[in-house]
Amino acid sequence: MNAEPNTAAPVVSAAATAVPSASDAELAAQPVGYWTGLAHREVIAYIRSRQAELGVTQPQFWLLRNLSPDDLSPDGGPQSLDELADAMSTYLLPEDDLGPESAALVARGWLAEEADGRVRIAPEGEAARLRVKEIGPSVRAHLHEGIDDADYATTVRVLQRMIANATGGDADAR
Repeated sequence: MNAEPNTAAPVVSAAATAVPSASDAELAAQPVGYWTGLAHREVIAYIRSRQAELGVTQPQFWLLRNLSPDDLSPDGGPQSLDELADAMSTYLLPEDDLGPESAALVARGWLAEEADGRVRIAPEGEAARLRVKEIGPSVRAHLHEGIDDADYATTVRVLQRMIANATGGDADAR
């Protein structure tokens, strides 16, 4: 018995990422949740692998950034792990545990722990943050290879609109 293939929504697989021959109509029928999820996992995995080459995890880099007065810290003062988790809530992954990540940085001398348990960045941590930051342009260049700025900007605008549609928000406010 020959079953008729379902042409309403093409089957999506990881192998499809390597086949750019799909038509605009076929691509438009693809599920956005699948592609944004896959993109998120692959991009984060790539970034984390590049940071691992320097001996740091992405959550450790975020801790350094959020504690540095020359980066994301509002005042460079010590912060509790709860304060840091709150500051990073939009980008921490469920598996990211700041307790062990912070303890590893304290053990390396990159963070200093205060008597009340809050942590602050140490000079060695600031130097490490700057070393990891140096790979940012090459990471971006690799991820953006073959994508012109106009296409990237369009993609971001489309995603902002979809987020606004999903949340009932205003895409122009993002």
